[in-house]
Amino acid sequence: MSSTFKPTHIDFVDGKKRIEEALAKVGHKMNSRILTSRDKEAVALCNLLGVPREQLPAGFTKWQLPFYLDGGQFFITATAPNAEVGEHSHDNDGVRFIMSGSVYYDGIELNAGDWMYIPKDKRYSLKVGPLGASMCYCYCCCCAGRVLNKTDLIDPAPFVRVRQSLQR
Repeated sequence: MSSTFKPTHIDFVDGKKRIEEALAKVGHKMNSRILTSRDKEAVALCNLLGVPREQLPAGFTKWQLPFYLDGGQFFITATAPNAEVGEHSHDNDGVRFIMSGSVYYDGIELNAGDWMYIPKDKRYSLKVGPLGASMCYCYCCCCAGRVLNKTDLIDPAPFVRVRQSLQR
C-alpha cells in the first residue's frame, strides 16, 4: 500500500454546494423525483462530480453521488428471490445501494453497484430479481420501530472474523 496518497478534503457545506452546482448545470432539481444510477441525469451528474485522477491512487476512480442527506441511519436488507415491496413512501429522504442481486423499479433493473435516491413522500414499489438481493440503505429516519429485536438475524459462527490489529 502506498503511503504517498494525500486525499483532498472539503467540508460538508462545500460538498453540498458542489452537488448543487452540478444539479444546476444539468438542470435537475433535487427531490423532484426518485433518481437512480441508471438515469441519464444521474450519469451526467456523476461525471461532473468525478474526482480528478491526479487526486487518487493509481487504479482508482471516484465520484461524489448527486444528492445528500443531512443525517441518516444505515440498514442492510437481504431479500428472497422475487419478493415484492408494495407502493409506499417515507417521511424523510433516503438512498438504497444494491450490493448483490437485483431489484426492479419503474421498469428498470438495478443491479449490484446501482443506487436509487428517494426523496421524502415520493411513492415507489420494488420487485426483487430472480436471485434475490442484498441492499444497504440510509434514511433520515429509523424504519425499524422502537423495540429491540430479541432473536439473532445473523449467525455469528460463520460470519465473525478477528482482524489482525485486534489480535495484538
